[in-house]
Amino acid sequence: MRKLLSFFLAMLVVTGGLVAWDASPQPAQALAVNGADFDPGFIISDEVFFNSNAMSEAQIQAFLTSTIGPCSNTNCLSVKKLDTSSRSADALCRGAYVGAAQESVARILYKVGQACGINPQVLIATLQKEQSLISGPIARAPSNSRLDRAMGYACPDNTVIPGYCDPAFGGVYNQLYKAAWQFKRYANPPGTSAFFTKFRPGTTANVQYNVPVSCGTKPVYIRNQATANLYYYTPYTPNQAALNNLYGTGNGCSAYGNRNFWVYFNNWFGSSTGRVDPVGAFDSVASERGGVRVQGWTLDPSTQNSITVEIHVNGVVTRASANQSRPDVARAYSRSDDGFGFSVFVSTGSGTHTVCAYGVNEGSGSNALLGCKTGVVVSGDPFGNLEPPTVVGKSVTFTGWTIDPDTVNPIEAHIYIDGSGIPLLASLPRADVARAFPQFGNAHGFRAVKDLSVGRHEVCGYGINVGGGSNTAIGCRSFEVKTDGSDQGRVPMGNFEALTASPGTVDARGWAIDPDTAKPIDVDVYVNGAKTTVTADQTRDDVARNAPGWGSQHGFARSIASAPGTSRVCVTAVNSGRGAYTELGCKTVSVPALPAIGALDGVRPTPGGLAIHGWAATPMLKDPIAVHVYVNGVGHVIPSASGDRPDVAAVYPQLGSRHGYTATIPVGSGTHTVCAYGVQPLAASNPLLGCKTVRI
Repeated sequence: MRKLLSFFLAMLVVTGGLVAWDASPQPAQALAVNGADFDPGFIISDEVFFNSNAMSEAQIQAFLTSTIGPCSNTNCLSVKKLDTSSRSADALCRGAYVGAAQESVARILYKVGQACGINPQVLIATLQKEQSLISGPIARAPSNSRLDRAMGYACPDNTVIPGYCDPAFGGVYNQLYKAAWQFKRYANPPGTSAFFTKFRPGTTANVQYNVPVSCGTKPVYIRNQATANLYYYTPYTPNQAALNNLYGTGNGCSAYGNRNFWVYFNNWFGSSTGRVDPVGAFDSVASERGGVRVQGWTLDPSTQNSITVEIHVNGVVTRASANQSRPDVARAYSRSDDGFGFSVFVSTGSGTHTVCAYGVNEGSGSNALLGCKTGVVVSGDPFGNLEPPTVVGKSVTFTGWTIDPDTVNPIEAHIYIDGSGIPLLASLPRADVARAFPQFGNAHGFRAVKDLSVGRHEVCGYGINVGGGSNTAIGCRSFEVKTDGSDQGRVPMGNFEALTASPGTVDARGWAIDPDTAKPIDVDVYVNGAKTTVTADQTRDDVARNAPGWGSQHGFARSIASAPGTSRVCVTAVNSGRGAYTELGCKTVSVPALPAIGALDGVRPTPGGLAIHGWAATPMLKDPIAVHVYVNGVGHVIPSASGDRPDVAAVYPQLGSRHGYTATIPVGSGTHTVCAYGVQPLAASNPLLGCKTVRI
């Protein structure tokens, strides 16, 4: 019988939900909830339950000291010191616990939360719910027996011995660690068995009102793992009588464990459901034939099920289920299933497109922007470039590249020299083309050499279409052939090959030669009309091979500062002596913004809520930006950080001073975590400006 009972305790570890000695929670602060707010299927969100960083050790100690108050014996959790043993990491508590002599309970709570990935606020509320160890007269003078069963771990309601708790798990440290360990076990993580299925998230379970089956059951749709954890730990839901008298007793069939946990948590720490908007990430956007492929992940903390993702492109919305396997996300959010990824193709047509992804909210809350990115889409007819010919004496070399977006295979290129055609297969390797269009590979270059007569000539190139569509002109070039090749008209030649962008900069690349000299020459790079002179002196062996006699030091690659938005970049080769300059071409690119900078300078209680202030700006832009502030995970928008901040201007004179923000955000009493983010639509991310915790 003893072995059977020990096995039962080790497997179920359900705790007393009746708490007969203290059925009614005593509010430590102003009333924050009422019975109508209680959702039996969503008592606490996963995001809150598994937030091991919700409180620091110092914050935990301060909370215990202020809430427990003056002690009448040395067992108060605010003053108790305990020797702890070391525990190795395992499949449930992925961090090791390093034992030490005479650790405070605050330190134990913090270290257990970190080791097992459990919010220490959850453990604190459970200590009160199970043994009244945080608030009230018992907390100020607890007995040894209460400390031995502090979390009610291994104290089943239906044992044959009333009030029995397995002594193998006695003591505050053992109780805290094993309860946290058990909270992770309920999700059946990898490396364990699928034992816990009764309250599986995403299903409806018949939850008892009390131990006697005669009290009946309530069908409850279990929306998330954290709520399931509470029911495994205390398998009863409050009946209406218990909810009607939220701070007192109900009737003979009322159970109070999960009700009391919910009341304690919300009164002490704010909403137990926290931020219920979806979370996620917009990982990438890649061009594909005819559109873009958008990849990332999203989940809603209020449900265990996969949710919908919306992709917005040019005002058109594409919806898909975010149900692809993402085990990394499942591990981070302690989910038993891993269907949170999405990979969505959106047909867009050719051009530059801004793509935004949203996680679609379920239940309370709102859709969440996961991010926006810019993608270039190529589709339909061929595209490419006929580069400036290289003339050496009478020998002229023609190069370029072309791609048909309907195939990754090489296609034909036709060049016409003074109207006479030469068919070519564009299959030569071009690493620069592959970098710009990786989905098509690098086998798309062409090259031809032809002797021509002295005089002016013109060459035009065409990409030859495959499938539907039509052939495409990829450029025309005029050039001159001299008899002896000693004077190429004193006109520079070259190629503006590529233009890319990174936050706050454009990157121009190419080459330029003046036939009058083998020395490097300058190129003028115009970014939205502003000129930067660059010396084309980088090594380009490919240029040397195609233009022997001038050496290889004729390449240029320069990053130049540019304001966010669409930038037009033009490059001109500067003649080193007599003759005209040569326009090498113009290109446009979308320049993302540099991430915002700033600070959350202060948060203080004020009548009606919290007063916050700080500053935020985007480097290179004087225009104010928005700031998003999250209080306990709930978002508030400050549309414009435009207040006067001369101190900011003193450090960043190029930005000016109109970058301050202030706001008053209404909140109730309790401990509140405030985080601020700088929001700039053109930036790749919205950086954290700072977080502060304040207690009202």
